[in-house]
Parts: sequence; C-alpha cells; structure tokens
Amino acid sequence: MSNIKTAGTYTLGDHTVNRLGYGAMQLAGPHVFGPPKDRDAAVAVLRAAVESGVNHIDTSDFYGPHVTNQIIREALHPYADDLTIVTKIGAVRGDDASWLPAYSAADLTKAVEDNLRNLGLEVMDVVNMRIMFGMVPTEGSIEAPVTALAELQRRGLVKHIGLSSVTPTQVAEGRSIAEIVCVQNEYNLAHRGDDALVDELAAAGIAYVPFFPLGGFNPLQSSTLSDVAARLEATPMQVALAWLLQRSPNILLIPGTSSVAHLQENLAVAELVLPADAVTALNDIAAIAA
Repeated sequence: MSNIKTAGTYTLGDHTVNRLGYGAMQLAGPHVFGPPKDRDAAVAVLRAAVESGVNHIDTSDFYGPHVTNQIIREALHPYADDLTIVTKIGAVRGDDASWLPAYSAADLTKAVEDNLRNLGLEVMDVVNMRIMFGMVPTEGSIEAPVTALAELQRRGLVKHIGLSSVTPTQVAEGRSIAEIVCVQNEYNLAHRGDDALVDELAAAGIAYVPFFPLGGFNPLQSSTLSDVAARLEATPMQVALAWLLQRSPNILLIPGTSSVAHLQENLAVAELVLPADAVTALNDIAAIAA
C-alpha cells in the first residue's frame, strides 16, 4: 500500500491535509444523479480511502442529490478528528438531472443545512461557492453569494470559505469580502489557463484544487502522455496526477473513483516522481492542445 504522506501536506483553513485526497462525485449514479448501482461498493471505497491515509474528502449535496453525502455518513460517521470534508453549494438538480444555479441567500442557507444534515455534522469544514454563470468560468460579480456565505460563516455553520469555477477577477473580489482558503477550477496538462492563478494563490498560501485532471468528460488523448506513462511503467492518469503534484505545492488532488483497486492506483501517485525531461515533454501538451 502506498504511503500517501510521501506527497506532502498542505494547510486548508485550520486543517492540515494530505495532498492526495478523494473526490466523491462518482459515488452517485449515472450523470451524478440518483443512487449508485452498488452502494456497498461505494461505502467500501470511502472506508478504504480513509484507511489508506486520505483525510480530505470533496463532496456536494447536489451529487445525487443528497445520495453521496448520505453514503459518506454511512461509511465514515462518526468522523475521524483529522478528516476534513469540503462541500460545494450554488446549484440544485432538476428532475431531469440538470444543474440549475441557486444563489439566493435562502438557497445557500438551505444548501448548507442540507449538507450538514445529510453528512451528520454541526459545522462544515470548508464550503466552496460554485459559480455557474456559464459552462466555463465567466466574469460577473460574485459579491452577493459570497456575502451570503460569509454570513453563514458568522453564524457558525461554516468554518472556511472557498470558490469554485471562478476567474482571477472573481477570486480577487471574493478575497475582498472574506478569507478564501481554496479555489477549485478545471486544470490539467492540456487546460492550463489558470497557470498564473495557481502561482498567485501559492504565494498567498491558498490551496488550488484542480478537477478533471485528465480532461473530464472529454478525456485527454496524448501520445506524449502515453509515451511518458509507458516509460515510467505507470498509467496516463497516474502521470497526469503526478504532474499536478509537482506543478505547485499548493495543489491538492481529489481524484474520484468507485473502485477500491482504482483508488489504490490513484494513491500510488504519491511515490511517482517525474524526471525533468518527462516534465518538459508533458509541459508541451498544453501548446499542442491549444
């Protein structure tokens, strides 16, 4: 079993977390909607993650909806003292599995309360305000929702605030309203629009949590990635995750899976060190993909 502490730790709010965490999105049914085909397997993956040293779980009550958080509670409650659970708010699910923005103060209050109830918590460690102005981060003021979330923080329902699917301008606006402990955006070998933001946040001691590390719904197809993986006797996903770990010390990974075997494959990345020539080759993928 891999020692994930090899990848190091980072401070997330007042929590020290291992840089290799776990994203719970895949524990819901198809299209992140409804229950999983095998609930027992979902419970087993969560327990295996924590037993392997994972102490940072990323979730949301709009996964399912409600399903994923209820599975987390079944698998892990009462929670270990060092376990940090991070959630997202800012959306609700339609009956057709659509994702609908939900930004009013009432919407956000209900979202936090739903997370707390389904997870069995009295306060959320970190809540990310997910902005859904467009399919990709889209400019627009986030003052109202972040102010509403800051009020929930003052009420004691939320310890720390993060942002998700945001532009650098929105990050700056959010930081002018409340202390921001993390930013969660799409970022990977081929999607590097946040390069400057990653570095800016690192200098400020703010975590950056990339999602879709291998391209998400349109998986990255790269002969360079495949060649590097073959040379290192690793999988393309492992190489893509290792590149992120080496990219910046403030990057926290939350790869998701519904398989214990795949979980262990992901966590083994902690001990995969990419040589300099491999990093150089991988850095060229973004230019080719552009």
